[in-house]
Amino acid sequence: MAGLSEQVIYMDNNATSRIAPEVLDAMMPYLTELYGNPSSMHTFGGQVGQAINQARQEIADLLGAHPGEIVFTSCGTESDSTAIFSAIQSYPEKNHVVTTRVEHPAVKNLCDSLEIFTGRKYHTSRLPVAADGTLDLQRFKDSLTDETAIVSVMWANNETGVIFPVEEMAKIAKERGILFHTDAVQAVGKIPINLKETAIDFLSISGHKLHAPKGVGVLYVRKGTPFVPFLNGGHQEHGRRGGTENVAAIVGLGKACKLAADKMEEENTRVRALRDKLEKGLLTTIPKSLLNGHPEQRLPNTANISFEYVEGESILLHMNQYNICASSGSACTSGSLEPSHVLRAMGVPFTAAHGSIRFSLSVYNTEEEVDFVLEKMPAIITKLRAMSPFWEGN
Repeated sequence: MAGLSEQVIYMDNNATSRIAPEVLDAMMPYLTELYGNPSSMHTFGGQVGQAINQARQEIADLLGAHPGEIVFTSCGTESDSTAIFSAIQSYPEKNHVVTTRVEHPAVKNLCDSLEIFTGRKYHTSRLPVAADGTLDLQRFKDSLTDETAIVSVMWANNETGVIFPVEEMAKIAKERGILFHTDAVQAVGKIPINLKETAIDFLSISGHKLHAPKGVGVLYVRKGTPFVPFLNGGHQEHGRRGGTENVAAIVGLGKACKLAADKMEEENTRVRALRDKLEKGLLTTIPKSLLNGHPEQRLPNTANISFEYVEGESILLHMNQYNICASSGSACTSGSLEPSHVLRAMGVPFTAAHGSIRFSLSVYNTEEEVDFVLEKMPAIITKLRAMSPFWEGN
């Protein structure tokens, strides 16, 4: 396994994923000879428009949706903002949003901004989570009021992989006449989704999380849902999102969704087995380590593990010496001394929250890579703890 130290061992797929070779091949013609504007009347542009329609169908197939319910955006963040702003503009008499304390910043910071920049006209209920990262459905029901314009709850948490019961939550919201949005950026392509069987009104996707390029996303808008565009301009996307389409990226996302459907079983068997081996190995060989998140109610690719009395960024720097890529659950890497807001919401002890590492695998990871990480990690943690003034004996 010594040769692996010269290769990149990429276990940070919840941050971004490599473009699948098949996706790149599908994109290339639209970056070279097929450069026409899909809105043009001539055949040269028309064939590009047909490629967008095919991609729309491929994405709808993965989601169990109708192609007409797929709106292309630039990213998951734009999709999230579009859904929430659409809801509050569709129901101006309502001024309440329900979300969770563990949302991605794309939703968390938007809700904060709504309160700050509108003079507190809008207020947000942020649902707490249990120690294992799960939500209390009764508490969710109790949070809904006649003033609630929209509920926005992620399908799966980006840090812990914990899956939320969004299908049941959407049904509850529907019974109260409340719109429901889910940021499904981490869930799409990893677990089966059939929107025809749900009451979900809006769903967000980001292409680069499922082996498509960066700079493309999707907002699913259920047929009949009140909708106000976030970007006004031309007639693109049937007037729902102005701007000339990012054709190559859209084609790539369509291909990526088709691949994800084909590899869903592998994601939930082989990738899950690799994740479980990595997780079990780290927890059994490294003392004072703990799993963050529900042991079962989780994405098949994600393991968030805390190593007490060490700093996450120090662990990552030592892992980087072996070309092992992962993420820290601590926000220290962005210049803050505060640990992750997700782990804080879960009540993870301060001694552990700063030393959390998120490993997120994909179909491109191998057992040999997992073995290499398990070989290197114990020595890394031992070395860092020896320098820690908080470690036992120091």
